[in-house]
Amino acid sequence: MGHPTRSSLVGYLSRYDRLVEVGIGRRTDVAEALVAAGCEVTATDVHPRPVPDGVRFVVDDVAARATGDPGRLYAVDAVYARNLPPELHRPTRDVAHAAGADFLFTTLGGDPPTVPVERVTLDEETLYVSRT
Repeated sequence: MGHPTRSSLVGYLSRYDRLVEVGIGRRTDVAEALVAAGCEVTATDVHPRPVPDGVRFVVDDVAARATGDPGRLYAVDAVYARNLPPELHRPTRDVAHAAGADFLFTTLGGDPPTVPVERVTLDEETLYVSRT
């Protein structure tokens, strides 16, 4: 995890005890580092993905879940996503807030957030935070 932005992201997110990472894909380093820091992490994706030891994985579609009860899966302190595309900002925020969790995310390059957020600068990246 030598990349400074990842270290800063883990440092910021590790203030939460229980987290869900939406759309983990093949980038498992942050979830793995959070578990090493003592956090409980569940990763989701619309496709089955291998995850490191200690990270729980659930196949889930956050956009589909946004239309109903978020369920126990999202009963956490924070929901986060890396490189989240704009079309998933609102549904992911809605799921997180319906479950009583903060929503934190980074975007793809120059994509602006599509929901109201606080901006936190982490090295060369901006973390967008939408608190409940």
